[in-house]
Amino acid sequence: MPEPTRVAASVANCRWGAFDASFPPVASIDPGEVVILECLSGGPEVMPPQEKMMEVPAALREIHAKLPRLGAHVITGPVEVRGAQPGDALRIDIEKIELGADWGFCGFRPLFGTLPEDFPYRRTLHIPVDRAKRTCRLPFGPSENGLDLPLAPFFGVMGVAPPRDWGMLNTKEPRAIGGNLDNKELTEGTTLYLPVFNEGALFSAGDGHGVQGDGEVCINALEICLTGHFRLSLVKGGGARDPVLKWPRAETKTHYITMGMNEDLDVAMKQALREMIAFICSRTNLSDADAYQFCSLAVDFHVTQTVNGEKGVHGLLKKGLLF
Repeated sequence: MPEPTRVAASVANCRWGAFDASFPPVASIDPGEVVILECLSGGPEVMPPQEKMMEVPAALREIHAKLPRLGAHVITGPVEVRGAQPGDALRIDIEKIELGADWGFCGFRPLFGTLPEDFPYRRTLHIPVDRAKRTCRLPFGPSENGLDLPLAPFFGVMGVAPPRDWGMLNTKEPRAIGGNLDNKELTEGTTLYLPVFNEGALFSAGDGHGVQGDGEVCINALEICLTGHFRLSLVKGGGARDPVLKWPRAETKTHYITMGMNEDLDVAMKQALREMIAFICSRTNLSDADAYQFCSLAVDFHVTQTVNGEKGVHGLLKKGLLF
């Protein structure tokens, strides 16, 4: 296999806050190849003050100065996968995630988050990270020294370009393209499947998270710079086992995952459940009624996040129970 293509985080290779089918690819690879994306996080208003002695990457400062701010997140890409066509699924194997900084931030601000009426003010914590131990040190906890929290890094944003008729999308809301999924299950060693809407798929990633709880309730996880090694492959849809993918789906070492996204959390739950029923029926001889009852007995549904406008629910089916 050829050496992986590496895409540095830079003004030329990043977009600040938007997915758009008109953005030209910054790199092109063949299906099955690995691309390494260096990803940066945070706007100038959340950078640590000088007295914190926390280094802000020079590329991030340049992005702040030169890139137009179109939405929420700095993302790296897009990357073209040669041969990808609408109707395919893009398979993203997350082979490796490297920590890209010795600090991250977590904050909330007025009018945002799950409880804006309870917290109508701004607070940002700059949290040191120990890369060797893969922990972060919170300034609060059971002792006066704070609390060391183990890291479980993942990318909050992984997405393909939207259909051209959708125009430019803010990276804030998760949608059928993926985007701001904020799904903490998508760590190193897992696989994400996204529907393809354009030639080349046009994959981007960003919004590095060092650790996050389901819900991501205050707005942020531990927002941090990460570098991801992604193997990008194609799955041709249309068969009984692999029908054309309409919504993101994922797979970990232990579980199959379906997802739902909607402003209404109840609707997001219904979507994740319907996706799981359809997934089970495509791989077994169970009827939809059988699968519905099986989900009630053996599938766990979690609230992914409640802070991105489009809320998220994901269902987890343990491997080996049915297939």
